[in-house]
Amino acid sequence: MKKISLLMLAAIMLIVLASGCGSSNNGGKATNAPKNTNDTGKTEATEAPKKDVTIKVFQFKVEIADALTKMAAEYEKETGVKVDIETHGGGEDYSALLKAELAAGEEPEIFNSSGWAGFDPYVDRAADLTGEAWAKDLVEASKAQITRDGKLLGMPMNLEAYGFTYNKDLFAKAGISELPQTLDELEAAAKKLKDAGIIPFALTSEWWSMGIHTLNIAFANQADPAAFIEDVKAGTVKLKDDPIMKQWIRLVDIMFANGQDNALTTDYNTQVAEFAAGKYAMIQHGNWIQGMIDEIDPALNLGMMAVPLLDKPNVFTGVPNNWIVNSKSDQVEEAKAFLNWMVTSETGKKYIATDFKFVPALSSIEPNPEAVGKIGGDFATFANANPAQVKGWNWDRFPDGITQQWGAAMQEYLGKQITSDQLLEKFDKAVQDIVKK
Repeated sequence: MKKISLLMLAAIMLIVLASGCGSSNNGGKATNAPKNTNDTGKTEATEAPKKDVTIKVFQFKVEIADALTKMAAEYEKETGVKVDIETHGGGEDYSALLKAELAAGEEPEIFNSSGWAGFDPYVDRAADLTGEAWAKDLVEASKAQITRDGKLLGMPMNLEAYGFTYNKDLFAKAGISELPQTLDELEAAAKKLKDAGIIPFALTSEWWSMGIHTLNIAFANQADPAAFIEDVKAGTVKLKDDPIMKQWIRLVDIMFANGQDNALTTDYNTQVAEFAAGKYAMIQHGNWIQGMIDEIDPALNLGMMAVPLLDKPNVFTGVPNNWIVNSKSDQVEEAKAFLNWMVTSETGKKYIATDFKFVPALSSIEPNPEAVGKIGGDFATFANANPAQVKGWNWDRFPDGITQQWGAAMQEYLGKQITSDQLLEKFDKAVQDIVKK
């Protein structure tokens, strides 16, 4: 994959993100261009302090846990500041664990949060990062989801994309020469795979995979996802009555009917590991699993295919999470300094682009095509040729707690404990239960 492909990947992601930028779906305003000043008027980067202190990072991205710990050790060598990395993700409910941590009086210096409404619980403890030197290098479309009242309250972590990551060799073995463009064709492809002795889908019972990524496919296919979601939250639109949701149910049925038998007991790590071992043809994840895949089989011939639903299949892109500096910590400046070092030092930038395998959210960090790998490269090729078929991420437009309930309902549906009508009714009830609080 040529470097231009990775640059185009970032550009396509930004175009899609920009199309979803506007006012936040909560009380705070979202502005597209925060001023590069802070309360003291400074615009220079926070200096890395050489102190005998420890800052705690409470983070959820399991894929980078080892590399992040190694990077923290390098920072300690340079500055004398110890960075304690605590990771909770995969099968854990990071949001619930973070809230428990804060409720117990523990105040990590840095933690993760999504944007839009998902950021609401943490606005009061997010330090203003508008004046940090790196803020001017953020890609414009990544800012709105974490900006309130003109202030940048977090550092966007990276850019990611997902669809169906698929094993090209297994598709060829089953005689599938054209990627499915419709649900009928997806169902036919699954049958061909089964006839060839190949399990089509690697499934997981993780609530976040089904309650966030799977459901986003339906929201992203709406003509105006943001407006549709506002109507759902207001109760003027019911998911159980929406025709796109009916089509989405069929997509879910195809996936669930063509996955492994033990899906209800398959966690994220097992799902990805078994896919990497060549046991399944497709998995509903994106370029974030490339590092995990490479640890098992770096030669695996993978690509990202668009997900069929309506007239044309789509892939989906967005900012997965943000680094938040906790204003209630006693070491705010030390935390800011660590983030500054991470995105401005050669060591930090190398970790982001190469070891984390990120498509950076800052224009000052060059993406590494070799590190991003085949999944991201295939996405770049598709997005370059089909920009109208690249949609955004929408789950964070709902208040926290809703996606967890959706994930629980999806687990029931996967286990055949409820019908599709009951599933959609549970979706609607979850929205109203949370919104009315």
